[in-house]
Amino acid sequence: MDKKRVVVAMSGGVDSSVAAWLLKREGYDVIGITMCFNISSGSRKRPSCCGIEGIEDARRVAEKIGIPHYVLNFGKDLESKVIDNFCSEYLKGRTPNPCVRCNQFLKFDLLLKKARALGAEFLATGHYARIGYDKKSNKHLLKKGKDPQKDQSYFLYNIKKEAMQHILFPLGGYTKQQVRKIAKKIGMKVADKPGSQEICFIKEDYRDFLRDRLAKTRTRIKPGPIVDLQGKILGRHNGICFYTLGQREGLGIALGHRAYIVKIDKPANTITLSKEEDLYSKGLVADSLNFLNRDFSNKPLIAKAKIRYNHKEADCRLTPLSRNQIKVEFLKAQRAITPGQSVVFYKKDIVLGGGIIKNSISLTNQGSFSSF
Repeated sequence: MDKKRVVVAMSGGVDSSVAAWLLKREGYDVIGITMCFNISSGSRKRPSCCGIEGIEDARRVAEKIGIPHYVLNFGKDLESKVIDNFCSEYLKGRTPNPCVRCNQFLKFDLLLKKARALGAEFLATGHYARIGYDKKSNKHLLKKGKDPQKDQSYFLYNIKKEAMQHILFPLGGYTKQQVRKIAKKIGMKVADKPGSQEICFIKEDYRDFLRDRLAKTRTRIKPGPIVDLQGKILGRHNGICFYTLGQREGLGIALGHRAYIVKIDKPANTITLSKEEDLYSKGLVADSLNFLNRDFSNKPLIAKAKIRYNHKEADCRLTPLSRNQIKVEFLKAQRAITPGQSVVFYKKDIVLGGGIIKNSISLTNQGSFSSF
């Protein structure tokens, strides 16, 4: 029988390099592809994802382990699917997660389609996550990586259910330390290479990127008032796109106590400051839902949820509001539930799905959830 072909998305980092080596060792017919994003952002600094260094590192690794390597330009797709959304969300006073959209639209959609066109059965990446299979339901499952410090399943909830049978995560059972040891043992020069940035197409502060990008598109940024909870004007902001919920630094306002951004109001073009306790709420509404291993019914579901990548999972109850909207009620109040970020739902190590936070809601008058 012929070897099964797999395309590995190779960024030039240690994770994707070791992923390619592991698959080659297992007997797969491995092809390495580096996604180049030659964007025209107007930024003063060239984004790392376009850098020749990453491409050259990936090429050298491919040569070392004896696999073909190709470079494909996804610049236009990054612009239309990720960067345009990134800018428009900030202009609305929301905080987007471009890594989620990149995985959803580029890696596990467009790149997967190109892999299949090359005759590959699978697309593999260096993510710390796992694909499982449930014989009872005859469905593939997205599961956490075994290393709790590196688990990246949060960024993957939005892949399509039907795509999971064609995805491999070779590093799902490894720790980062083990991966670096493997790279050193086989003599990879990228063994000690630092991890990638959170936002790969930005090297400077995201605010500088936005300024350059919005200036290029001649988008007007409107300053406005900074107010307290009673509506008293405390100062002026430079445009709501330059601020995020929970922000404390760079406000230029002294109130005699620590003040945090607790609300960003796009229609009123205002930013509200208050004390930290006003950042907490017990619920949220999410839309743009994607459930992976089950069809979500009309019945409430008890689960755990993460409201951002580095956030600890919290007990919650999920209640559908409509076909594409869900209410999430937390057992304990959560800090800085941020519109635009993803909320991801778990049952033990299985990713149920997730959505985009639309708004936080106060549930103080809706009873206790001690029945959890």
